[in-house]
Amino acid sequence: ILRVENLCKTYGEGKNEVKALDHISFSVNKGEFIAIIGPSGSGKSTLLRCATLLETMDGGDLIYLDDYAAKADENGKAVYGDKEVLQGVKKHFGLVFQNFNLFNHLSILENLCVAPMDLLGMGKEEARAQAMELLGMVGLAEKADAMPSQLSGGQKQRAAIARCLSMKPQIILFDEPTSALDPTMVSEVLAVIRNLAQQGMTMMIVTHEMEFAKNVSSRIFYMDQGIIYEEGTPQQIFENPQKERTRTFINRIREYRCTIRSKDYDLYGMQGEMTRFCNKYFINSNTQFRIQLLAEEMLHLVPLHMGEVEIALNYSEKNSSISMEFLLPKGCRSILNLEDSGNGAKDGNYLNPDNLETSIIQGLCDSMEEKVTEDNRIKLILTLRKQD
Repeated sequence: ILRVENLCKTYGEGKNEVKALDHISFSVNKGEFIAIIGPSGSGKSTLLRCATLLETMDGGDLIYLDDYAAKADENGKAVYGDKEVLQGVKKHFGLVFQNFNLFNHLSILENLCVAPMDLLGMGKEEARAQAMELLGMVGLAEKADAMPSQLSGGQKQRAAIARCLSMKPQIILFDEPTSALDPTMVSEVLAVIRNLAQQGMTMMIVTHEMEFAKNVSSRIFYMDQGIIYEEGTPQQIFENPQKERTRTFINRIREYRCTIRSKDYDLYGMQGEMTRFCNKYFINSNTQFRIQLLAEEMLHLVPLHMGEVEIALNYSEKNSSISMEFLLPKGCRSILNLEDSGNGAKDGNYLNPDNLETSIIQGLCDSMEEKVTEDNRIKLILTLRKQD
């Protein structure tokens, strides 16, 4: 359906020049669902914008169905051909943006009818019938006469997907379709995309929803520094990546880190960030509460007046285990004090078996251990107890 050959895109000039895309080549076959992942600034969204002609290419070829091609000449200047070629390219793809881009002065039904009538020559009744069918498919039939301002963010994005489908594209490209949504609305949009994948729609998606990419896509592109650094099946990329930067990225996305710099730290801000991390991996609300409680109780024991405390929350997809690490301030010794009652915290509290905090922490944890780092700091490693 789509072939991209030696695609290049550069921003800026001279010392400020940045290669957003550096000779990228790939093909997309009918029925494939390709997820594009990678760090911010790696060229993911630029790739989709070039593939949909929203950005001009500085070099390379863009070919749809082997019939319609947008090309760059030998000097790197974009050459897109005549009007018929442009229309041919645009007719075969749909693009769903981060921010919906619905026409705010039109009803949801009208949003779905405008393009098929104007660009496909569809009659009004046919367009309305198609629009109602598509709205039913994304669960919005009862919202047909509503205005965009009356819909939630998740409903707007589902309407945007339906509008995209109204043009009968051969391939749909999603540019971080859930990034602008409240976490509670992400699942409803991903459910619609998952259903399209099950129906065999050809799709590419730039996403930070790693669990979704792993479970639904047929192929993964990991992008870094303007190239497709590694590609493979979801199992290959997430469980056995072959290249160093891919391994680093995959390990990092399963971990939340923060640094507490004083006793006046923002507890609620930290808890909110932990919640967003947990939502990414569909960790249930009960487990989220226990994670936040463990962090709060442990921070009561840590001598924050001695310096920074680094916290890492780790999630292992293999066995669904969750661990929390606390790197104590320099000069602080044992907090857990599990083996030697004489090896206590300097200016800190002990994990005293007789107090309430200790009982809560021990009740939450399956295991607790301490390690000494290379710079002689104590690291506490607590593994959360699993619950049925």
